[in-house]
Amino acid sequence: MTDARGVPADPEDRPRITVVGIGADGWNGLPPRLRAAVRDARVLLGGRRHLGLVPPVPGQRRETWPTPLREGLPALLDALGAGPVVALASGDPLVSGVGSTLVDLLGADAVSIEPAVSSVALARARMGWPAESADVLTLVGRDPHLLLRALAPGHRLLVLSPDRNGPAAVAGLLAGAGYGASTMTLLGDLGADTESRRAATAADWLAAPPPEVPALHVLALDLRGPGVSWATGLPDDAYEHDGQLTRRDLRAAALARLAPAPGAHLWDVGAGAGSVGIEWLRTHPACRASAVEARPERAARVRRNARRLGVPALAVVEGTAPEALAGLPAPDAIFVGGGASRAGVLDACLAALRPGGRLVVHGVTLETERALADAYLAHGGELSRLTAESAAPLGAFTGWTPARTVTQWAWTRRH
Repeated sequence: MTDARGVPADPEDRPRITVVGIGADGWNGLPPRLRAAVRDARVLLGGRRHLGLVPPVPGQRRETWPTPLREGLPALLDALGAGPVVALASGDPLVSGVGSTLVDLLGADAVSIEPAVSSVALARARMGWPAESADVLTLVGRDPHLLLRALAPGHRLLVLSPDRNGPAAVAGLLAGAGYGASTMTLLGDLGADTESRRAATAADWLAAPPPEVPALHVLALDLRGPGVSWATGLPDDAYEHDGQLTRRDLRAAALARLAPAPGAHLWDVGAGAGSVGIEWLRTHPACRASAVEARPERAARVRRNARRLGVPALAVVEGTAPEALAGLPAPDAIFVGGGASRAGVLDACLAALRPGGRLVVHGVTLETERALADAYLAHGGELSRLTAESAAPLGAFTGWTPARTVTQWAWTRRH
């Protein structure tokens, strides 16, 4: 019997897996205790490279990881049966490694982790970068556009690169964002006799790429480029749009009430250019968001904006609310930037919110204002009218140019 994740539901039926971290120094770098655990395993799991580091053991069953990993693991784990199972992983298996996936699928009680020195720790040591001075970003199995969320002048990053093509992709993204002067240090085969180091600016890397990149490497980035805000309320010109954009000051006001938090999921309904969902995701790497947009050209624009601003994981749903809301992950917060007067939209959003969930709705038409006033009278919350004026030329002088007034209704589900 299996659970919803496809793995054995009864803990007694689950294989107990020991995940052994192995460094670039291979078999010789493992202590005797872990060598014995690997030799005594009935089943040995790992990538082809890892399995090739271990001497043959008569009668031992060896299995390579399925592709794609997460989708294929349940069937493999279900077929392992009883007896000692060992999985090999690079360095610390819980640093963007298979150990994290196994714990997620089987639970922490079914997985033992035996880490080696991680590539991150070795990279910090080689660069002389204390833990608080550099963030870690993994691009393994992820869209490299994630890098763009982390850009800031003077910022340092240790990037776990997916393959030999990773440095070129990183260099291209840096140069395209105006960060071509950033120093990229490639640290290859950390901890092995073949350890190597090469440094160049992103622009120089693109102009003269090295003839060969080690398969195992970490990129240390010392970023140099234009200032980028990590706060909500990015400039309006940060977005490609056709006029359907929640403007900067209104966007910041909405996000303050939506209250992003790690792991929380947002619905951005009537997404337009996707600015609210994008800035929700930029607040923390663990945030999640779904952008619902009825017009295909705008949905495509949302995807482009999300990639360019470093949050390619934004899920874009093409369709009209409330029908398009069916089947989406349950939201912790909902922003309705368009379509609030459409029949059923507010009711669907109110019903979908979890306890403690926040709803923020913007309206500029009389029809939407009427709907929000009715919702306020029925449910309470906070009803505001927001105006913004900007100085602009007025003949030979300067005057105030008002933007369209927006009615904002903010509401929190209490139970």
